[in-house]
Amino acid sequence: MPIFRTFLLLALLATPLSARAADAAADPPDKTAKTELAPVEVKGQRLEGYHADASQLDSFGSFGAAPIGDTPAAISVITREMIEDLQPRSLSELGHADAAVGDNYAPVGYYQNLAIRGFPLDLATGYRMNGLTITGEQPLALEDKQRVEILKGLGGLEAGIVSPGGLVNFVSKRPADVRQATLGTDSYGSRYFAADLGRWLTPEFGLRMNVAHEDIHSWVEHADGRRNFAALAADWKLTDAGVLRFDGNWQGTSQRSVSGYQLLGGNALPPHPSRTRMLGFQPWQRPTDIDARNAMLRFEQRLGDWNLQLAASHSRSRIDDSVAFAYGCFYTPECEDGSYPGWYFAPNGDYDIYDFRSPDDTRTNDEVRAVLNGGFSTGSLEHELSVGASDFRRTMDSRGWVYDYVGSSNIDVIDIPVFAPSPTQPGPLQRRLTSWQRAVFALDRVHLGEHWQVLAGARRLELDERAFGDEGEVVRDTRLSRTLPQAALMWQPDARWTTYASYSESLSLGAEAPYWTSNGGELMGPRVARQMELGTKFDWNGQLNLGAALYRIRQPWQFARPDATPEGFTFVEQGQEEREGLELSAAGQLAESLRVFGSLNWIRARATGSGVPAYEGHQMGNVPQLRTALFLDWRLPVAPDLALLAGWRHAGSNVATPDGVTRVPSYDVFDLGLRYTTRWNGQALVWRLAIDNVTDRFYWRDTGSTLGDSYLFPGTPRLARLSLDWSF
Repeated sequence: MPIFRTFLLLALLATPLSARAADAAADPPDKTAKTELAPVEVKGQRLEGYHADASQLDSFGSFGAAPIGDTPAAISVITREMIEDLQPRSLSELGHADAAVGDNYAPVGYYQNLAIRGFPLDLATGYRMNGLTITGEQPLALEDKQRVEILKGLGGLEAGIVSPGGLVNFVSKRPADVRQATLGTDSYGSRYFAADLGRWLTPEFGLRMNVAHEDIHSWVEHADGRRNFAALAADWKLTDAGVLRFDGNWQGTSQRSVSGYQLLGGNALPPHPSRTRMLGFQPWQRPTDIDARNAMLRFEQRLGDWNLQLAASHSRSRIDDSVAFAYGCFYTPECEDGSYPGWYFAPNGDYDIYDFRSPDDTRTNDEVRAVLNGGFSTGSLEHELSVGASDFRRTMDSRGWVYDYVGSSNIDVIDIPVFAPSPTQPGPLQRRLTSWQRAVFALDRVHLGEHWQVLAGARRLELDERAFGDEGEVVRDTRLSRTLPQAALMWQPDARWTTYASYSESLSLGAEAPYWTSNGGELMGPRVARQMELGTKFDWNGQLNLGAALYRIRQPWQFARPDATPEGFTFVEQGQEEREGLELSAAGQLAESLRVFGSLNWIRARATGSGVPAYEGHQMGNVPQLRTALFLDWRLPVAPDLALLAGWRHAGSNVATPDGVTRVPSYDVFDLGLRYTTRWNGQALVWRLAIDNVTDRFYWRDTGSTLGDSYLFPGTPRLARLSLDWSF
């Protein structure tokens, strides 16, 4: 793998070889001589642990330059140390840390998506790296990330067109004098290697390199795969007041994607589901290959009391999608006559298998942004002003895909019959979407005396988006302009405590009508979401962050409405979908030897005014009313180098049909682990053992949907991971 050899060579060049050679060639010292040594200055640094004070989302446009405690929004931060203790290998596993986060169509072997506060994230704008947009259609590596920030709620001022649920921002590691290698395995035989190498080559210029390789042995049959990753970060201090930062990473993954289950007959849960069986497997099914590249350049310059930030980013994900896809029952005996909806599995568990191939499916995000932050006074009022502009371009290119029926099977069949693949070949590569978003934004934080602050701002955006058909014709032309306001009132009785009330708006693009509706393929218009939130934050002695938030989010509801058309449904926008919720959180040091990262999220999700009584008055789909997440790290008093790690996740029953009749059961999942810190030849070693789902509980982790179709994904069975970190 040439790219890994290149990174390792650079790392070796960065090590002080010449100094080591000089020491080795020197004469042995005279042990009897007395030498007076110069004073040595030792500097200590408190580890971040599970406690974080700052977020990039605070300083790059959303809320002005302020710590998390001064931010009128619910933001949780998963620190580097917590990432290492949890050992997540996927976006879905990372989301287990926060109760406000859940899966929304997150198959094994494919890129995954999350939902925050019950709203699926927008894959085009919902994921960030260092505050800049990256394509969500990629598996997101964590080896080069210092922390992960989750903004819960509307990000209209930050992103403009974005899901009402929020944003996930991945913050890169910065250059430092570090050399660390990690080896790992799991109870299914996976093999994992990672290296973190960095050095300040001069006082002004530093590098940080991360590489990883993983041989994935999945708990799902036929779903083994591999992953390679490489990243480079560089900081160049041009002057005392200016710094240039570069971040780039590449990841290649290859793994068969696993089809989800569907409801039987559209209303019944599969009675004997398997977590290890690949539905629809065919020996000719190829792995799905994803090649993802992200790069960004950021320049920061202090201008007296002001700070200028200029940034540009490029993100590209190319997906060679290939799957024997288990979907629906149109060709099975029970569904051929139309007695049951063909877009679900048949009542007896029969399902159809499709040869689906979509090579060279490419998504590209490009963004430039400029932000100016600074302070000034008007009389007795102190202002902190942030103004900026951004230009965002997204394109989608794909070939005409193959999606042909090849045969049918049943969910209880172990040895699935082998069917011949389709002879159809994919079409030529064509541009499918070009989207431009241009925006200017401003936020003024006004200090009204010692205890009160008012924040007021807005984002003015313009969208110019075109979608193209198979012949290159324009099938959709969307142009709009919109101003999205944001305001908050904050009361701070002392430096540790903040209480706030906020209002914000965001815009999300409309959904596409499922193919099985009377207007299949039609795109609904954009939707404006509105959020009100009341919250409080308390910093306990600088070691424990406590938070609480009450929120209400409303946006127009777009859904498949039953009617008298031959298809039986028409996709419409009618009524409102609403989330009302309460969030509680705690992160940091609970006692001298006990750390905690915990949260609770209670959501009341309802549809109103839809004109379909059966769809109202109950919880909406894939939004459990209650979720909790708790992770504890307890250093044993009798053995301070040994820590017991424990986790607990709870999710209430989850609605799986629009009428609320079919629900998947609630579940509790318990995790256990150990961390042992020691030294070998003067070098630090950290052993970690993590056992997820200790009781091997079966549960449905996801009842989400994509392109209008709903799926059920089982949770992970008992899984043990063992890793060793060696700092050399």
